[in-house]
Amino acid sequence: MSNDKGEEVFTLNFFSSLLVLFCFLFVLAPVSFMFLLAGQLHYIPLILVVAVILYLLIVFNIYKFFKTKKRKMVFGIVSGVALAIACISPIKQLYLNSIPTVDAEVDIYQYRPFSEESIVVELEEEATLKLTEDLPKIDGATALYPLYSAIVQATYPEKDYYPYDSEVMVNTTPDAYDNLIKGKVDMIFAAGPSDSQQNYAKRLGKELKLTPIGREAFVFFVNQKNKVDGLTLDQIKGIYSGEITNWKDVGGNNDEIRAFQRPEESGSQTALQKLMGDTPIKEAPTEQIATGMGEIIREVSQYKNFKNAIGYTFRYYSNEMVKNDQIKLLEVNGVAPTKENIRNDSYPISSEFYIVTAGSTNPNVEKLIDWVLSEQGQQLVEKVGYVPLEP
Repeated sequence: MSNDKGEEVFTLNFFSSLLVLFCFLFVLAPVSFMFLLAGQLHYIPLILVVAVILYLLIVFNIYKFFKTKKRKMVFGIVSGVALAIACISPIKQLYLNSIPTVDAEVDIYQYRPFSEESIVVELEEEATLKLTEDLPKIDGATALYPLYSAIVQATYPEKDYYPYDSEVMVNTTPDAYDNLIKGKVDMIFAAGPSDSQQNYAKRLGKELKLTPIGREAFVFFVNQKNKVDGLTLDQIKGIYSGEITNWKDVGGNNDEIRAFQRPEESGSQTALQKLMGDTPIKEAPTEQIATGMGEIIREVSQYKNFKNAIGYTFRYYSNEMVKNDQIKLLEVNGVAPTKENIRNDSYPISSEFYIVTAGSTNPNVEKLIDWVLSEQGQQLVEKVGYVPLEP
């Protein structure tokens, strides 16, 4: 009789354990999948460890395993060690998240033309060009949005130009080129195209016309506490080819160089590729990102302002839009990237930026380009904070 009762208790305990297991799996699977979709992979080991500990705690209680203090103590120690190990990745990620990024700190809505909160630069006199119809559709790089927004405010009729769905949009450089080549916009304000963007346009039977409208500096920056204040062009090429890997080799501390890059087809990545020429660029720091369907991909990491990091951008975006006082722009070949040094061409990585067209039939496209190149238009380029084509 006692055997039958023991079997009944064991069977009941067994099925109770299975029921608890199914309940845990029912909750654990969707929770883990949600963290996976959100790209929070570092939390999944901790979630699994917590789930296993809770499951074992319930099961051991079902089977009355904790009859002695020693068993309770051993379980507590093992669980504590497992939790401590599982917490390493989330704590590390929290630390990384606390380090500010540099390329995602701009509120573009403050540059919307005709907005009450707008900080867009205005001409002191009435523009000599006023468009009322057949408004050219414009797109462009974030770094140039303050300029073409000011141009729009001077020459377009007053209304709401939503940044992502109107005649005046702002996107990343790759998206702007894609919109131009596909005929969704009439012109874009951007740095010069990459080779693949040029080839893509040719495949679709489009010819990109580049009209220079101003000058800008391609700049490299580091953490404000970095001892290095400048690099030579050869040192920059050495860092981004992987030949130079430690800051002590360029006058800094004995610390590994963490050289961030930008995504392919972006204006600044194209600028780096042109600077490097035939010198191969080493693989960029990447991080695992979960897409909407749960697929894990590797993307170029955003610049994190580590003490040993180096990144690059354009002078105006860094100085006038981001205004991050935790980074410093480096001199190149002993020359600082100032407006005056861009103007006199002494800064070695100065380049032109453009209005790019691809065969638009809009009758006002050329009128707008001519106005931007006029004395009044170039004054606006200067007033916004860029360097005009001529003094």
